[in-house]
Amino acid sequence: MTSIRTDIVTLTRFILTEQLRYASQASGDFTLLLNSLQFAFKFIAYNIRRATLVNLIGLAGASNATGDDQKKLDVIGDEIFINAMRASGKVKVLVSEEQDNIIVFDGDGKYCVVCDPIDGSSNLDAGVSVGTIFGVYKLQAGSTGTEEDVLRPGKEMVAAGYTMYGASSNLVITTGNGVNGFTLDTTLGEFILTHPDMKIPKSRSIYSTNEGNTIYWDKATQEYFHSLKYPEEGKKPYSARYIGSMVADMHRTLLYGGIFAYPADSKSKNGKLRLLYECFPMAFLVEQAGGIATNGKDRILDLVPTQIHDRSGIFLGSELEVAKVLEFYKKYP
Repeated sequence: MTSIRTDIVTLTRFILTEQLRYASQASGDFTLLLNSLQFAFKFIAYNIRRATLVNLIGLAGASNATGDDQKKLDVIGDEIFINAMRASGKVKVLVSEEQDNIIVFDGDGKYCVVCDPIDGSSNLDAGVSVGTIFGVYKLQAGSTGTEEDVLRPGKEMVAAGYTMYGASSNLVITTGNGVNGFTLDTTLGEFILTHPDMKIPKSRSIYSTNEGNTIYWDKATQEYFHSLKYPEEGKKPYSARYIGSMVADMHRTLLYGGIFAYPADSKSKNGKLRLLYECFPMAFLVEQAGGIATNGKDRILDLVPTQIHDRSGIFLGSELEVAKVLEFYKKYP
């Protein structure tokens, strides 16, 4: 007879257990916020599953705050996130890739949420995995909700994560006490703990980057990737694995190890990825899983954005792999 697990750990159960373990005197506001986040992820997952059937693919006919063409699902995902955060009553400030400015909600919310509602949406029409990336800050003492509440280093985040929408919907989250992965059971309507205490391997011969930008890279980046493809005699070259959706590429990197890179270059001098709601959350996750995140010179989580849509170059992944990048940047400062 097939064994069926009946004592499963849902995300809600996990959050409540973590609250008792690390913050038994907490008000419960953070727990309610995380529950509102998971509702948004479920709602977005539902719409992505049926996107082709109800004509939700294709362009919406506008561009977002960072100049990217908006897909129909970008707009819907953004609306889902805004409404879920407003309804939670626990969020004061929301930053979305799809909005030019911060959104300040009424009420006495104590948290700030930054998000890319649907990262990788340019791949949606091709059925490639996309995802939601998010980070959470505590509102600064005495603040009524301003940009200053989120223009802070990533190391001040209290939670971060992503949900990948693909063959299954996978939520990976950290609250500063390690990294845990959940899979959405669509029958139960619950995220189930399937990857407890995730740790990224210290080393793995896999790299993930857009090599079409090679001509624009600086000397350190070019030499680093050349060393992976043309190693010393007797060593095997690295394998290339690049999907073109940050969430999907990072999910594989977290599970299998290796390095993901989207470096700054002569075409995008400040980098391409958004610092606040793409680089910071992923860097927080990677560090909590035992890896490293850098722009080549500085730790990502130490950077301080000056605008909500600031960009940055980034290398992140296995500790020993990213350490090699840093050596090349020392060689070519």
